[in-house]
Amino acid sequence: MMLLAIDCGNTNTVFSIWDGEKFLATWRTSTEWQRTADQYYVWLTTLMKFQSMDVEIDEVIISSTVPRVVFNLRVFTDRYFNCRPLVVGKEGCELPVDVRVDAGTQVGPDRLVNTVAGYDLYGGDLIIVDFGTATTFDVVAKDGAYIGGVIAPGVNLSLEALHHAAAALPNVDVRKPEYVIGTNTVACMESGVFWGYVGLIDGITGRIKRERERPMKVIGTGGLAPLFQQGDTLFDAFEDELTMHGLVVINNYNRREK
Repeated sequence: MMLLAIDCGNTNTVFSIWDGEKFLATWRTSTEWQRTADQYYVWLTTLMKFQSMDVEIDEVIISSTVPRVVFNLRVFTDRYFNCRPLVVGKEGCELPVDVRVDAGTQVGPDRLVNTVAGYDLYGGDLIIVDFGTATTFDVVAKDGAYIGGVIAPGVNLSLEALHHAAAALPNVDVRKPEYVIGTNTVACMESGVFWGYVGLIDGITGRIKRERERPMKVIGTGGLAPLFQQGDTLFDAFEDELTMHGLVVINNYNRREK
């Protein structure tokens, strides 16, 4: 069985091939809703040939926070792999965990996938912090249910807003500054972003733990998670491929059900 797992976020789309035991390869591209099925195929097969990968895709699962992208990904899957993809959050794709939120609330599929992955790897009572376009905090109950969370502006989004709103402030990289007190504009901005988000993560996770009145593990994921771990002991664990692992778990759950 060769599974193609696709995670489409607001900024990037990740493709990974799973052979039943491990990920053979992972590739990342910018998310563009205008990209056609044919363009996806040319891009993916070119990378596969470059890595001398001669595999036949049997199954596809998609998680997308950008609804307009899903149609072309469905066409891509049907046309070139002759299979119907599972789409997280859509009819025909069941979750192995419950979702307990207010009636009518639409939960982002990426957050549900992370919940499934976190519960599979660590059990319940989790806070999953995902550094993406937004910084999200997802709360997983003892039995693995998704019970809500927090959405805050993403780090890069905050930097862009600061730069555009204040003409005199430059673009800066996200890094851990040597000192908290900056002695020039760039150093001040770097400190504000880095230590500001360390405080945000520590403060929100602490409040969630107090509200839940129980010990909870904090799992970090997303590209900037290792950077912010340098500022303090914010996470009990870091999982680089958390979302992809969740897609594999959901795919296996649905295939077994059938």
